[in-house]
Amino acid sequence: MNKDLQKIHMERKKHIATVILLLISGLTTLTGSDRSEIYQAYITNRMDLWKNLIDRMQAENPQNNQELLELVNYQYGYIGYCLGFKKRDAAKKYLSLAEKNIEILEQRNYRPSDIHAFKSAFYGFKIGLNKITAPVNGRKSLDHGKKALELDKENYFACVQYGNIQFYMPEAFGGSKKEGIEYFLKAKQLLEKNPSELSDNWNYLSLLVIIGQSYTYIDDFLSAKAVYENILKMVPDFVYVKNEFYPELLNKIRNQ
Repeated sequence: MNKDLQKIHMERKKHIATVILLLISGLTTLTGSDRSEIYQAYITNRMDLWKNLIDRMQAENPQNNQELLELVNYQYGYIGYCLGFKKRDAAKKYLSLAEKNIEILEQRNYRPSDIHAFKSAFYGFKIGLNKITAPVNGRKSLDHGKKALELDKENYFACVQYGNIQFYMPEAFGGSKKEGIEYFLKAKQLLEKNPSELSDNWNYLSLLVIIGQSYTYIDDFLSAKAVYENILKMVPDFVYVKNEFYPELLNKIRNQ
């Protein structure tokens, strides 16, 4: 059992650079300068700006539920970045802060489906910090992912989290890359129901990256190519896609 669960972790770790993008697939509708600032930090790969924003927001101690959930969303993204670049101490610090913020929101019974979706992700982070915890935290991550969807099957963020679980879990444990991609596509469909919310929305872009990377992983290079070209059509200077993911994919296609 331990070996199998560690296998889940190792498979996910292979794509940690992607997870930096995938895990910051947030759920809230941002407003004003914060939305613009986080979007610019995302497409230019300026995680120092991302960190500055979440530090400022945490220091302001937001009391509004919506603002606090936005902060958790940002912290969630920064934790993924820290794990990807082996900044373990920083990952632990921001995970602790995010968990405390989630507990506050849970006590207020604010958006329960989102709370469970975040908890699912946070238990996944704990596995990243300590593989020995995989047997316990892996189950908790799955349980919270299921609960998030049970509470709101139309919650796109819950769909993304459950899609990640399905995509990276070995088939022997019920995982399915096909089903994982289906959940990602469902999340995309749910987001696109509100076209006005897609402008300057890093959440939407990150979901498209999830889909592109997933197609790449299963060697469906033509589908991945279409996704990346669509992204670059919308945001020509999106650093991760322009300089890394798309060129790497073209190289794979040439070497087929």
